[in-house]
Amino acid sequence: MKLTAPRLLSALQLLLWQSALWLVQAAAPLRPTSSLPQSFLLKCLEQMRKVQADGTVLQERLCATHKLCHPEELVLLGHALGIPQPPLSSCSSQALQLTGCLHQLHSGLVLYQGLLQALAGITPELAPTLDTLQLDIGDFALNIWQQMEELGLAQAVPPSQGTMPTFTSAFQRRAGGVLVVSNLQSFLELAYRALRCFAKP
Repeated sequence: MKLTAPRLLSALQLLLWQSALWLVQAAAPLRPTSSLPQSFLLKCLEQMRKVQADGTVLQERLCATHKLCHPEELVLLGHALGIPQPPLSSCSSQALQLTGCLHQLHSGLVLYQGLLQALAGITPELAPTLDTLQLDIGDFALNIWQQMEELGLAQAVPPSQGTMPTFTSAFQRRAGGVLVVSNLQSFLELAYRALRCFAKP
């Protein structure tokens, strides 16, 4: 049967709609094969909020006192200083995997603890906030490690912090603080989305 122009247009629209539907389904986030206890997830959420609040205080003070308000302006300096960012590939919506995600979350928090330790001496007035942030990140990392142990996923030896950047001036420490906290906030946002996917239905 010969297709008229309107019928041909309808057929093409249907084909395009089916293709679009397939692409949406293919790109849909993967559902995790395992779930985590609600009590653990609630504790994680509480700890994330504390770390985010500590980080926000540090950012605001660095902005108000030292006019370091735009992390994107310091990106090149961050590369020059060698400030690392932890991977969260196993926590992405396209490759969500419980064991890998928990390992990456824990390793990332250990890395941020090391970065904050490297910022010691940033300024006397910011030292208490920096110490509080380190302690809260340490509690969060411990919580994840204990959950990994309960699930039989913990490694025999916890991950090390690795090589930390060296900040040789007060400006580098302050600029490094802005970058580290900005990266930490992005890390926590991704971590929150991943952990929500592991909530029991």
